[in-house]
Amino acid sequence: MKQKLFSKDFTLVVIGQIISLFGNAALRFALPLYLLNKTGSSALYGAVTACAFLPMVLLSPVGGIVADRVNKRNIMVALDFLTALLVFSFYMLMNGQHLILMLTAVLMLLYGIAGAYQPAVSASMPALAGQENLMAANSIINMISSLASLLGPILGGILYSSYGLEAVLAVCTCCFLFSAVMEIFIRIPYVKQEKNGRLWEIVRKDFGESFRFIRHEKPMIGKAVLSACSINLFMSALINVGMPYLITEVFDLEASWANTLYGFAQGALAAGGLAGGVCAGIFAKKLSVKKAGNLIVISALCLFPAGAALLFSVSGMVHYLVLTVCCFLVMVCSTIFSVQIISFVQAGTPQSLIGKVIALMMAVSMCAQPLGSLLYGVLFEICQGFEFAVVFFAGILSLVIALRSGKIFTESH
Repeated sequence: MKQKLFSKDFTLVVIGQIISLFGNAALRFALPLYLLNKTGSSALYGAVTACAFLPMVLLSPVGGIVADRVNKRNIMVALDFLTALLVFSFYMLMNGQHLILMLTAVLMLLYGIAGAYQPAVSASMPALAGQENLMAANSIINMISSLASLLGPILGGILYSSYGLEAVLAVCTCCFLFSAVMEIFIRIPYVKQEKNGRLWEIVRKDFGESFRFIRHEKPMIGKAVLSACSINLFMSALINVGMPYLITEVFDLEASWANTLYGFAQGALAAGGLAGGVCAGIFAKKLSVKKAGNLIVISALCLFPAGAALLFSVSGMVHYLVLTVCCFLVMVCSTIFSVQIISFVQAGTPQSLIGKVIALMMAVSMCAQPLGSLLYGVLFEICQGFEFAVVFFAGILSLVIALRSGKIFTESH
């Protein structure tokens, strides 16, 4: 009997993701922007962003191990309650001393919690949706993430510009609390695994199983992850550091509008992810992993118009519009690519390994993000007045990597 996609439990997961990810998106927009407004330093912004990503990289594999051994519903509930407590604590202490240190610590904890949270969501998809609905389920989760990321920066930017950071923190605390309470009523099938040995032995054994599976049974996964790692270093990090810095500090835009426009640009990124998720869902049966590399090539090519606009145009609004459209297209292609790869992995991985394998993929693919954030923070600081050179540098290297990645998918499928 075919399993229904929109069961009560899957629907509750979707609603919980909307609320929780909305809060995350608003915070990830407002906290770094608050730091950038206070200091005006792209190097400091890049360094803090790099530090924030490290816990996500480190805790994703741990989250995968926990997701395979603990009830996934309990993980979601506990982490949402923990996030609400963290945000509320920062709200109470933000007017004290050592603001930069506190803000960095909060961002690190938020990213770390996200790293432990997402493997639980991804690993629950086969149980909630069934093998026949995996691509559609992953498309919906991606669309939810993009929708939350679309609304988060826009509403976060309005709240931040109108009422300050305190309003953003208060609203986000309520989001995490509501999401945690609602997730209590989700039921996810769970089979308890045996605990053979001490904690360290369990961790070592679980990681060993994941590495052996990727290396010997699904080598394409490892190659795809290494490609994603390289793309994150040169393309994703450019967008994460370059977009806020260029819009708020470089483009000739009215100061009172710059933060709001950055919020809309972040919303455009999320809209690209939403459009990519819709396309992946509609064309699920026509998409082939063999041609997935073409999507990365298109993403890399989208960086060149943004660099050309910086070089040849003097209008801040032209710079802003071209950069926003280019980043939107990058997100459309990268989201379709992500849905394809995750569905491919979920369908071909045993249930007892899904959480660990996906978490390992996330950790390795994201490990270049902190280095890339540091790199572009320094490059933009050095190349003031010649920011187009940094964008072209990223575009050329991303295109070379994308072309090589295309061969991997063609030969390995």
